[in-house]
Amino acid sequence: MIAAALKRLFVPDMARQHAHEAYVRIVAQSRQPRFFSEWKVPDTMDGRFDAILLHLSLVIARMEQESQDADVKNFVRLLSEVFFSDMDQSLRELGASDTGVGIRVKKMAQAFYGRLKAYGDALAAKTGPANTSLGDAIMRNMYRERAVDSAIIDGWNGYCTRNSHYLASQPLASLLAGEVLFLD
Repeated sequence: MIAAALKRLFVPDMARQHAHEAYVRIVAQSRQPRFFSEWKVPDTMDGRFDAILLHLSLVIARMEQESQDADVKNFVRLLSEVFFSDMDQSLRELGASDTGVGIRVKKMAQAFYGRLKAYGDALAAKTGPANTSLGDAIMRNMYRERAVDSAIIDGWNGYCTRNSHYLASQPLASLLAGEVLFLD
């Protein structure tokens, strides 16, 4: 019993490590300079948060295609935990108090689940590069209803559609190993 407890302390949980590796790739992709310069995502905490959530939604939507698999459910849970841990740490680094972090994380959780549903439903519609459901979700969440050139929304639609298909083509075993790859 003590040996098992010590093992958990000193031997990394590979599933958690893979979820962390996937999250690092998601964050790196969401920080593409083009999103902030060409596609006018606000280069603010909220804008970066929404860019991460969009990419996280693409990965989770792909994973949920295998929803009956217990390993997938565990991976999605761990990936979500890594996301919330990162948000908690970021808020603390910005100087938020314990009380402030709790309130903000609750709001982030609401945004997280709302965006997962909105983006997941829009991606499931599969209406191609001119996916108005996806464009509407991006306008509402990424740009907070701010007027944005339709070419930018078309760019996001194409980008998300290409990456949704690309993620679907990746073997489940690779994704579960944290090897999440994006195009563009």
